[in-house]
Amino acid sequence: MIALIQRVSSARVEVDGTIVGAIGPGLLALVAVEPGDGETQTARMLQKLLAYRVFADAAGRMNRSLKDVAGGLLLVSQFTLAADTRSGLRPSFTSAASPEHARAWFERLLELARAEYTPVETGRFGAHMVVHLVNDGPVTFRLEVG
Repeated sequence: MIALIQRVSSARVEVDGTIVGAIGPGLLALVAVEPGDGETQTARMLQKLLAYRVFADAAGRMNRSLKDVAGGLLLVSQFTLAADTRSGLRPSFTSAASPEHARAWFERLLELARAEYTPVETGRFGAHMVVHLVNDGPVTFRLEVG
């Protein structure tokens, strides 16, 4: 499982002009599911999302987690993160999970996140989404769990 996280001042997702998920300060996580992902990877990714230290402490160092700052979490499915871009000029998606597998494990990630943390918002799996964000920093990291 792969997540591209961005520390944001605010973020929202629109589908067909309607806001389906929005947060204030917190993390926007674009999430890709890979073929071998399951319960272990999903649980590990959630723990990383909640505990990864990307927020500043009093000294200005990145020592505080999403849980520490009580920020929002916006989870957005994005299979293109799993693309193989090492050769050629067109991405290959053979390294991404099938839509059925990806939906099941993205929804499980969302379920686990909502059971453990609040607020958690999301986009709409498989929809054409417009994502608006104000990146704070900018701070962006790629997280992977295997």
